[in-house]
Amino acid sequence: MAVDPELLEILVCPKTKGALELVELPAEVRSSLTEKYREHFRDEEPVIEQGLYCAASSLVYPIVSDIPIMLIEEALPAAALGRPAS
Repeated sequence: MAVDPELLEILVCPKTKGALELVELPAEVRSSLTEKYREHFRDEEPVIEQGLYCAASSLVYPIVSDIPIMLIEEALPAAALGRPAS
């Protein structure tokens, strides 16, 4: 199951209110995020493959088991995708 496309259309960056782009996360980033969020999942492994990138803030919000984590303090820097900061 993927994030609802209608939800993706209305989500904006909580820091800048900028547009978000669905991006694939690199394997090493997915692995570290899986470890980070594992404690929140008792009976299943968190699935992390994509994130939402905001060019205006240079932040990437991870999508964990189809739930976008739209908290500024949980966001990754654009460098996690190999993109320069704006």
